[in-house]
Amino acid sequence: MKKTISIIGGGASALILACELDPKIFSVSIFEKNNALGRKFLVAGDGGLNLTHSENEGEFVLRYTPNEFLRQAFSHFSNKKFIEWINALGIETFVGTSGRLFPKKGIKPIDVLKRFEEKIKKNNVILNFKHEWKGFENNNELIFKTAEGNKVIKSDIVIFCLGGASWPVTGSKGDWRSLFEIKSVKTNSFQASNCSFKVDWPKNIINDIEGKPLKNISITCGDKMHAGEIVLTTFGIEGSGVYPLSSQIREQIKENEIAKIIIDLKPLLSKEDCLNKLFNLDPKLSYTENSAKNLNLNKTQIVLLKSKMSKNDFLDPVKFVNNLKALEIHISALGSIEDAISSVGGISLNQITENFELKKIKNNYVIGEMLDYDAPTGGYLLQSCFSMGKYLADHLNEIAK
Repeated sequence: MKKTISIIGGGASALILACELDPKIFSVSIFEKNNALGRKFLVAGDGGLNLTHSENEGEFVLRYTPNEFLRQAFSHFSNKKFIEWINALGIETFVGTSGRLFPKKGIKPIDVLKRFEEKIKKNNVILNFKHEWKGFENNNELIFKTAEGNKVIKSDIVIFCLGGASWPVTGSKGDWRSLFEIKSVKTNSFQASNCSFKVDWPKNIINDIEGKPLKNISITCGDKMHAGEIVLTTFGIEGSGVYPLSSQIREQIKENEIAKIIIDLKPLLSKEDCLNKLFNLDPKLSYTENSAKNLNLNKTQIVLLKSKMSKNDFLDPVKFVNNLKALEIHISALGSIEDAISSVGGISLNQITENFELKKIKNNYVIGEMLDYDAPTGGYLLQSCFSMGKYLADHLNEIAK
């Protein structure tokens, strides 16, 4: 007789899990509170579905904070193996200029989702929509709220794939934490990640910087540096250049109430190079005009530099270059988690085994963004969900033989 598996949630982890669990061994059911699978998966595809990244495997896994808990699953099903897997599913892919991997142009996110669903249906997975998980019964049976009232389900194995707390419009609210706390499973509060960051700009520069990008820069926070670009807003800053520093920024705010980031506006030039360019003056131009011309600085960069320096320091080439290469910005808060790309928090990693089984509830597993870890943008979060889902499916297939 087949063992029964209940998958709670219908996001990225659940999709690949349901594709890979052996239907000869298991009778699998998905319970999803929405009326369709993959709502957050589709939202992530707005503007292009970034499935994973083409970065080499050794560097890839280091992008996660922490990363040790994921090493075994990622080694088992890396980004390279996922690319082979998704290609075999009939989804052709290409690598963009930033190294991110996307479906071939013309293939929409809904088309990718349909390929997952086709394979799930071939595996005879039972789909239960409008089933919202509401907790455990006395013997760890699952309670679901449905249109017809509460329903209790007993399974041999339960796998939770409920997601984090970002994009709550998709139903991913993270309000399941209390249901695990009742069972003495430790969870951590959710916080925004890959989000906007609050900077208390001087009021007199806001009109000049609002909506303006800073391109080809590098940003350092603590011991981590990342190159890219950001956008300046009335609220503060956001963009791919700062998202990978989310973990360091959060920690500094927690410890000091303020996070300090250092922006190098000209990372490809040394201080000496910059100084030499400043001494090449055109007498017909002002000092500001010479600086902008010789160092290829735009108005936004000049406004920022002036806001951080006295007039005398601005006119001092050495002090000007010091600020150009190390512009200090203070971040006072995280943006709203409702608008964040992802979240951290959820099930504490010390509550699970190396195979993602809850230590306190036997035969219950947790994977995906429910776990308390951080992943930068660029396909890393989706890849971690795919890696955990595939690893767990293969693990369960193996031990059930």
